[in-house]
Amino acid sequence: MDAEDTVVKTGTTTVGLTTADGVVLAADRRASLGGRFVSNKNAVKIEQVHPRAAVTMSGSVGGAQDFIRQLRVEADLYETRRGREMSMDALARLAGNLLRGKPASPLLGGVERDGTPRVFSVDGAGGVLEDAYGATGSGMTVATGALERLYREDLSLAEGVEVAAEAVAAASERDTASGNGITVARLTADSVDIESYDDANEVLQQ
Repeated sequence: MDAEDTVVKTGTTTVGLTTADGVVLAADRRASLGGRFVSNKNAVKIEQVHPRAAVTMSGSVGGAQDFIRQLRVEADLYETRRGREMSMDALARLAGNLLRGKPASPLLGGVERDGTPRVFSVDGAGGVLEDAYGATGSGMTVATGALERLYREDLSLAEGVEVAAEAVAAASERDTASGNGITVARLTADSVDIESYDDANEVLQQ
């Protein structure tokens, strides 16, 4: 995220990809002011929003946090009124509606109850696009190149984590607004597990 003012931005490289076993989301941990000053080295840019879904944060920290709060509230309200969990399609449409006009560009990753993995990119105009993998933020060009080189449809969840970590690490090498470690979310039909590491190499060496 780049800023021309003093709004805290997450600078950012975030990636998401589907695997044979679920979804992997990953993001660096650096927050900056205008991409020029590192304001926080421990920013967590992935938040759970559903029992089997999470979103990455890219853009204004305040805008992203407000979006996540609204998404959780509206998803809970939807499920309370209907007595059933939202599908990933419904959650993605809700995310697009709520993000409209906000300075953020998240990735939404989730797993359907039947185990089908889904990844959506959401933009500030309310657009929602689904793909097998994606990247957002100031490091997205380098991250996307790494994903295109390393991604396969038959990746296991563990292999998907390695690919996501490689993409974030590659972007952090080139993008001054990305860095200071990595947060990884492993999403399956049963759980959402989010962990942070001081260095992407810690993930690759596991």
